[in-house]
Amino acid sequence: MSSDLVWFKSSHCGEEAFACVEVAWRKSSHSGNEGGNCVEVAEAMSAVLVRDSKDKSGPHLAFTSAAWRSFLDFAQSV
Repeated sequence: MSSDLVWFKSSHCGEEAFACVEVAWRKSSHSGNEGGNCVEVAEAMSAVLVRDSKDKSGPHLAFTSAAWRSFLDFAQSV
C-alpha cells in the first residue's frame, strides 16, 4: 500500500462537526499510474473497507480485520 493517505468525510455527517466520521483511504502500491484496475483500502473501527479508486463515491466492500488478514496472508503466499 502507498503511504499517501486521502481523507474522506462520511456522507452521513451531521450538521455538527463533532458528529462527522472520516476515514483515510490508501491506494494500492500495485495499482500503477496507468489508471487501470486500482483499489483503495481504509481501516475503520470495526472493518477494513475496499473500494474502486476510479469510483470514490460508489460502493465499497467491508471485511472484518480477521478476514482481511486471512486474505492478505493468502495473497502473499501465491
